[in-house]
Amino acid sequence: MAAPRKSNDWRYGLYLVVLAALLYLPQQGMAQVYATLRSATSAQLHNPAAKPQDLFSEDSLLKFTLVVNYQRLLKDRGEERNYHTATLSYVDSAGTAVQVPLRVMVRGNRRRDVTVCRFPPLMLNLIRKEMPKGTVFEGQNKLKLVTHCIDDDYVLREYLVYKVYNLLAEESFRVRLCQVTYADSVGRRKEEVRFAFLIEDDKSMAKRTNMKLIPEERRIAMDYLDQKAMARLALFQYMIGNTDWSVPYRHNIDLLAPDSLSAPIPVPFDFDYAGIVGTPYAVPPPELGLASVKQRLYRAYSFPENVHRETVNIFNSFRTPIYAVYRQCEPLSKSGLRQSLSYLDGFYDIINHPRKFEREIVKVGERNEKAYVTVRGLK
Repeated sequence: MAAPRKSNDWRYGLYLVVLAALLYLPQQGMAQVYATLRSATSAQLHNPAAKPQDLFSEDSLLKFTLVVNYQRLLKDRGEERNYHTATLSYVDSAGTAVQVPLRVMVRGNRRRDVTVCRFPPLMLNLIRKEMPKGTVFEGQNKLKLVTHCIDDDYVLREYLVYKVYNLLAEESFRVRLCQVTYADSVGRRKEEVRFAFLIEDDKSMAKRTNMKLIPEERRIAMDYLDQKAMARLALFQYMIGNTDWSVPYRHNIDLLAPDSLSAPIPVPFDFDYAGIVGTPYAVPPPELGLASVKQRLYRAYSFPENVHRETVNIFNSFRTPIYAVYRQCEPLSKSGLRQSLSYLDGFYDIINHPRKFEREIVKVGERNEKAYVTVRGLK
């Protein structure tokens, strides 16, 4: 007896094919029928039109227009800030104009200061109930948008730091480079086209890596973290010249773990104070005794020799891909490229010179174990 038909159900079509095969086809032809059925079923289950696109799965430049009342938005920078109604629009790969409703709010700490950033970073709060199906933003909720602040080159350099860490660790924040047209909803502000980048949500990152976020309230020291992951993070922060982070105070660091028994894995973010980015407002904490953020300082403890050796080998194995991240970024200025590669050269000179590595990394790590300098304001 035939199964009852369901309207627009592709399974019903497959059912008829199977039934016809069983009743009419010779036995020797069944292998081909089953192969066809598997192919058809796979095509239906993996139809990209039926699945939300992954915003961070590709590196192509995402162009969109963000319409909001910028006079109200950019003035709303205080501790008690509000979301502002906005519209995001873009043209998809099929040439169709897509509009996404959302709310926008100024975010950040130092970059929220009007004397630091003319155009501060934003939080995009997408309205899921009103989200058109099949858009590149489907499935997203809150997204951090890192804007140009002062100049495009600085936002590009920070974006590239994220891309470099993506090479080194799966447990990292994915990013998507954007070209944003900022259009004022009331026409009082001149339209502006700038580079920016979106950052993967922390919960999405944890889910993607089959991990769980450890609550910020839990104070965990560096020596309780996964040793190899901590060594990798510490050398990465040294490579980019970043001292603006802390594991125990969870400053610009998220912690992940697959379960409560596993040692946590640190994930860094916010690199605008890194020497390789070189923002003009970035100054090192006075407690560290550095003349400039471009001056490197190792901020972790020491590790066993085999862990140091393995970590250095990892960075050496990724040297060519790391340099390629910068060389392949077409929007980056020639001076920005030259300065970034030169800064990386300095790092590789240190880690591949035994005496320099001993002096700058090993000895400093040992000194940190005895008397770690905590930056004021993090406690």
